[in-house]
Amino acid sequence: MSEKLRGKVAVVTGSGRGIGRAMALKLASEGARLVLNDLDDAPAAAVREEIIALGGEAVACCGNVAAADFADRLIAAATGAFGGLDILINNAGYTWDNVIQKTTDEQWHAMLDVHLTAPFRILRAAQPVIRELSRTDAAAGRRTVRKVVNISSVAGVFGNAGQANYSAAKAGIMGLTMTLAKEWGRLNTTVNCVAYGLIKTRMTEVTGSADAAIQVEGREIKVGVNPGLMAMLERSIPLGRAGTPEEAAGAAYLFCIPESDYVSGQTLLCTGGLTGI
Repeated sequence: MSEKLRGKVAVVTGSGRGIGRAMALKLASEGARLVLNDLDDAPAAAVREEIIALGGEAVACCGNVAAADFADRLIAAATGAFGGLDILINNAGYTWDNVIQKTTDEQWHAMLDVHLTAPFRILRAAQPVIRELSRTDAAAGRRTVRKVVNISSVAGVFGNAGQANYSAAKAGIMGLTMTLAKEWGRLNTTVNCVAYGLIKTRMTEVTGSADAAIQVEGREIKVGVNPGLMAMLERSIPLGRAGTPEEAAGAAYLFCIPESDYVSGQTLLCTGGLTGI
């Protein structure tokens, strides 16, 4: 294991699967202590075991990030288990697509709740902790740079047909990122954003079935991409393929390491060169 993030306390939401799992494993491989999160206990427990096998430390705080009481519980898990908070990645989410005339209020609010309101609440809950840690550092003559990475999408940058709800939420998280970069600079905390393009996860698995779905809080959400559509999408990407979760995690990792200590308020496109959809 490397020493680059040795001893840092990192919180990653949605880290039981896909990109979030890859993020957690990447940070752990660099020495960070992890607070993991998933809707379900089993995926988070499995990632925790992987991290322990690497020689790292991790705890899980499972539950729906969109729940009104979740943010306080998540931040308390970090301070309670490890006594601090150094890295916070707001990654949890899913898509629930429809053209606007068929989008229900429930679909609209579900996407804003998970992709925008949940990060807002988590960051609001984190601010007093980060403020006090910053004051403690200053009193001791230390300078510690803390890191926030919010996750957006090219749908938030360029829009995407059938995703008015998701695109609006992902555009909003970029605005929140830029605002908090200005508010939290005095706390020696950088706030950045990564906007992903097509990444291979269970949400974008190639499937020939129209029935592929996941369960989210009792809702059945259609997932998967038709093979022909996937091939067309990949042809539109300059690198000629979808990204892997590990490649997606690498983009977020860039904002977590000391080399990016003077980078804040930025949105990095991790898209294989795609500049529009």
